Amino acid sequence: MKNLKAGSVLAVDLDGTLLRSDMLFESFWSATSRDWRAPIKATAALRRGKAALKQDLAALMDLDVTTLPYEQRVIDYVEAWRAKGGTVVLVTATNENIASKIAEHLGIFDEVHGSNGSRNLKGGEKAIFLKSRFGERSFTYIGDSNADLPVWAEAGKAVTINLPGAVRRQVERLGIETEHLANQRPGPRDYLRAIRVHQWLKNCLVFLPMLGAHQFDGVTFLQSLTAFVVFSFVASSVYVLNDLLDLRSDRSHPTKCRRPFAAGVIPIAQATYMIAGLMAVGLVLALLLGGDFVAVMLLYIVLTTAYSVWLKRKAIVDIGTLAGLYTLRIAAGAVATGIPLSVWLLAFSVFFFLSLAIVKRQAELTEGAARGKLKAAGRGYVVDDLPVLVMMAVASGYVSVLVLALYIQSSNVKTLYVRPELLSLICGVFLYWISRVVLIAHRGQMNEDPIVFAAYDRVSQACLLLTFAIAAAASWP
Repeated sequence: MKNLKAGSVLAVDLDGTLLRSDMLFESFWSATSRDWRAPIKATAALRRGKAALKQDLAALMDLDVTTLPYEQRVIDYVEAWRAKGGTVVLVTATNENIASKIAEHLGIFDEVHGSNGSRNLKGGEKAIFLKSRFGERSFTYIGDSNADLPVWAEAGKAVTINLPGAVRRQVERLGIETEHLANQRPGPRDYLRAIRVHQWLKNCLVFLPMLGAHQFDGVTFLQSLTAFVVFSFVASSVYVLNDLLDLRSDRSHPTKCRRPFAAGVIPIAQATYMIAGLMAVGLVLALLLGGDFVAVMLLYIVLTTAYSVWLKRKAIVDIGTLAGLYTLRIAAGAVATGIPLSVWLLAFSVFFFLSLAIVKRQAELTEGAARGKLKAAGRGYVVDDLPVLVMMAVASGYVSVLVLALYIQSSNVKTLYVRPELLSLICGVFLYWISRVVLIAHRGQMNEDPIVFAAYDRVSQACLLLTFAIAAAASWP
């Protein structure tokens, strides 16, 4: 280490300061994404202390330091400090092996100190270390939380970032020189993006049993609406979980890297509470619809969690699971309203949503191939699978139209519609839409889930309106 002048040392915290994230949570979710048994192993490690937990998780995680969400304001501050001849040290409660990799990548630190298997370098422990290393009041410290108060109490100058107002005032009462970097906190729009409100469109499937049975009374509508709200909350909790498990791959993606957790806009420490809160609200509301509906929601939670942790990496199994989850929404609508579930509707939905699930994988592979990626990140497919996937998507989609055509000829349709022969026109609309979606994905022009794509695509909107118009005409006396 170079010779030090009094006050020439800048000590920098990592979690929430240099990094818009927390490496303890990062390592936990990264380890869980690689091995579903990681939470069990983490619980066992925690019995040996938090330092041991961090060391074990660091060994289990898959870390890419090049894509982590760094705080540019802190990097600029560090570079300005170094330009004046000062010394900069990274001192963090994060495991030292991880901290060293980050420091090596950034190349702006003279020393790195972190936690090891026996020492958790946080709060008072960090204050004692810095005081013994550099002397009392001989360093400037930049941090972000009330856990840093003991460190600032020993520092010559305090620099804060994204610190709550109450803690800021506590720092100022320490009687040392203080500098506050501007706060940047997530807003309501960021949280709405995190829970993927736009994906709630999929939950409209719970209304299909009501629409298919022409049962439009107020009670049935309220039951369907409640089911929609329940699914929205529960599905959002799983979306947050999925984002945490996909942090590494999302940060390497040209558009997914802007998701709130991947970009560090919302601290991933908050995500755990969001998952629990959203799921709790959903399950409490589910109780209003009875025990059978709660059982359906629990099945949905088990399947989606299994998909997020494991099944999405299994070719064919993943798309089958996705089709099943879409169909489960329809089944939930039937259970919520007490309307018998049509075998025709079930058969149609399985084939139709299997087609859309395959198109989703097709779009991911096509987009990856354009970036030179020969394998879909975190999925069980390679670019060479594209021809097979396209054939599967078209075949499954066309079979769903065949099921629809057979349903139109059934006796049940004749009792529900005045002019059932008009419904055959819907088959033509669906054939066109499925063919077009597969073609758009093949051309690399679909960057979203097919259902989300359809919500914003003018042609898809026109097809939906035309479908409703045909159904209305067939029902009109």
